[in-house]
Amino acid sequence: MNARTEPAEAEPATPARPPIVRELLLVAGLFLVYKFGRQLATGHTAEAFRNAHDVWGLERRLRLPGEGSVQSLLMHGDTLIKIANTYYATVHFAATVAFLVWLYLRRPAHYVWARRVLAAVTAAALAVHLAFPLAPPRMPAATGLVDTARVFGPSVYGPPQTDHLSNQFAAMPSLHFGWALMVAIGMIVATRSRRRWLWLLHPLVTLLVIVGTANHYWLDAIVAGVLLTLALALIRAPRRKTPATTAGSGAGTLDPAEEPVLVGAAG
Repeated sequence: MNARTEPAEAEPATPARPPIVRELLLVAGLFLVYKFGRQLATGHTAEAFRNAHDVWGLERRLRLPGEGSVQSLLMHGDTLIKIANTYYATVHFAATVAFLVWLYLRRPAHYVWARRVLAAVTAAALAVHLAFPLAPPRMPAATGLVDTARVFGPSVYGPPQTDHLSNQFAAMPSLHFGWALMVAIGMIVATRSRRRWLWLLHPLVTLLVIVGTANHYWLDAIVAGVLLTLALALIRAPRRKTPATTAGSGAGTLDPAEEPVLVGAAG
């Protein structure tokens, strides 16, 4: 009697999306935990300014470009610096949310990957914020930098003494830059357009904005890049499968052109 082998069930071409309600609750919960955790790092004014002095001195010893050179470029006119302030205040969350929504709808497997990476980077950033409070360069008088948001507007921060909604001593690492870099990497990995590399303009513009508005040091972005690199090394991007191209094939094949490549996130 001849034995007959049943064909294996083909894997679905598109991975199932995670339940939307669960995802909304998960993202909202992570955000609340992060906001609460940042509040735990408040009240360390003296330590934050001492750390700012150390970071500023380290950057000079490393011969990093002066943050003031970027600020001077942005302050050639009121319009440009106001655009930079608006970008800092609005694009950070909006771009990240739009990125996650698009992945959820169009690339479910990449959405899960990106959400895990962002959660890991944010958790690591919170740990650094708690261990190393840091005043941004707009605060210490020794930097000679202007608080552009306070002078030109718009500003998302109030006076540190009365601002109970945010922790202004959480400059390192810069999640503005870390999230922006992840958005660019995620879109490069999840899409195949020849123009996808233009997404790198987002973290580049973000870097110039956070430094030029004196909200972050260069080292804040470098540390964020290192944390993102570690997260990407630990949380691997999914492989995208395509249907078999030969008749009678029972399983999908991996198209080399569709295989995502992890992009390094060095600062």
